[in-house]
Amino acid sequence: MFLNMGPSHPAMHGIVRLLLELDGETVVNSDVEIGFLHRAFEKMSEQGGYWQVVPYTDRLNYVSPLINNFGYASAVEKLFGIDITERTKYIRVIMSEISRVADHLTCVGATTMEMGAFTVFLYMIKAREYLYELVEDVTGARVTVSYARVGGVKSDLPEGFKEKTLKALKETRKVLIEVNKLITRNRIFVDRMKGIGVISKEDALGYGITGPFLRSTGVDYDVRKDQPYYVYDRFDFDVPVGEKGDNYDRYLLRMEEMEQSMRIIEQALEQIPAGDLNVDMAGRVIPAAEMVDEAKMGHTSGLIQLEVTADPTLEGGSERFYDNIHACSKKMAVPPKEDTYGNIEGLMNHFKIVMNGHGVRPPQGEAYFPVEGANGELGFYVVSDGTGTPYRVRVRPPCFTIMAALSKLIQGGTLADIIPTFGSVNMIGGELDR
Repeated sequence: MFLNMGPSHPAMHGIVRLLLELDGETVVNSDVEIGFLHRAFEKMSEQGGYWQVVPYTDRLNYVSPLINNFGYASAVEKLFGIDITERTKYIRVIMSEISRVADHLTCVGATTMEMGAFTVFLYMIKAREYLYELVEDVTGARVTVSYARVGGVKSDLPEGFKEKTLKALKETRKVLIEVNKLITRNRIFVDRMKGIGVISKEDALGYGITGPFLRSTGVDYDVRKDQPYYVYDRFDFDVPVGEKGDNYDRYLLRMEEMEQSMRIIEQALEQIPAGDLNVDMAGRVIPAAEMVDEAKMGHTSGLIQLEVTADPTLEGGSERFYDNIHACSKKMAVPPKEDTYGNIEGLMNHFKIVMNGHGVRPPQGEAYFPVEGANGELGFYVVSDGTGTPYRVRVRPPCFTIMAALSKLIQGGTLADIIPTFGSVNMIGGELDR
C-alpha cells in the first residue's frame, strides 16, 4: 500500500512529505520530499549588503537563532582577517549555549508530545520560557533577534544578567530532573525509543551527519572541542557520546548536553572580562531623541561627551560599552549612537556602513566558518568580490544531511516508529529548505 504522510500531518510540521510503501504497518520503502518551505536564503543574501544578511540567519534555525547569527558574522570577520574583543567572545559563547539548551528543550518536548507525553512538553516549554526571557533581556526580541554584528554584537549584557541567568539555570535543572523521572525509565517511552531509528557509525559518517545524531553512534566529534572557536578551549565541559545510534541514545545525549551547556554558561559568567567603561565626562545622561534634535539644530557643543539612554532594543550599545563589544574597525562596526548623533564624522561613518551601495566591504576572497549548532556542524561559506554585497553565501545546515538519511532510518520499522525517529532528527524547516 502506498501512503502519503504529510505535508499536512502534524508530526511532519507541515513542510515534509513522506511517500511510504507499506506492507501492513511495516515501512518497506519511502521517498522523502522536502522543499515545502523554501526560503531562498542564499539568493536573498546576494541582493543586499553584508549586514542585511543577519536577519535572514534568524530564520534558518528559528529555535536557536543566535548560533546562526554568530556563525555568519564570524565568517565575514574571517574575510576581513580581524579578531573580535574578548568580551564579545564570551557574550557569543553565553548566548549560543543558552540557545542550545532552548533548542534541546524544544526538541525533546515536541518529540514526547507527538508520542503522547504532553506533560513533558509543558514542562520543557516552561523551562524554555526562562531562557527566552534572558534572550529578550539581551537582544530585545525572543526569536528573531538579529543580535550579531559583523565585528561584535548589538549591545552589551544588561545589568543583573548574571544573577538572572544563574537563577534561570537553577530552575531549568529542576525541570530536567522532573522530566528525567517522568520518561527516562518509563516503559512506554523506552519501548518506543530503544532500538528504533538505528544508524551505524559508518552510515552516519557517509551521509555527513554531525551533532547529537552522529555522537549517538559513538563518534566523538564536536566543533567546540575539535576546532575550538571563540573561547571554548578555556572551559571544562564534556562531550557526551552514545554507542547504539538509536532514538533513545539521542534523547539521553540531548539531556546530558543541556547540563554541559549550563556548565559552560556558568564558567563563562565567572570568567567574562569586565565590561562597563566610564566615559561619561559631563556626568549627564539624555534621551537619544533629544540628542538627535539638538544635533539637527546645530547645537553640537559638548554633545559627544554626553551619554545617551536609548530604547530597550538599543540599550547597552552606547559609547561606554562600545570598546568592549565592537572590533576597532570603522570599515565594519557602526559608531556608538553618541558619535552618530553628535558629530559629522560619526554620522558619515554610520551612513557609509548602513546605506545601500556603500556598506561593509571585505576584501576579495572566500571564508568558511563552522560552529557547533544544536543539530550539528553549522557552517557559513561567504565569497567576496570586493563590493558591498556578498558574491555568494552558502550555508551548511546540520539537519539537511540527517534528512537525507531519513528513508534509511525508517525502513523496516513500523508506521508508528516514524514519529519518534523524525522527532530525534530535530528537523528545522528554515535551515532544511534554505
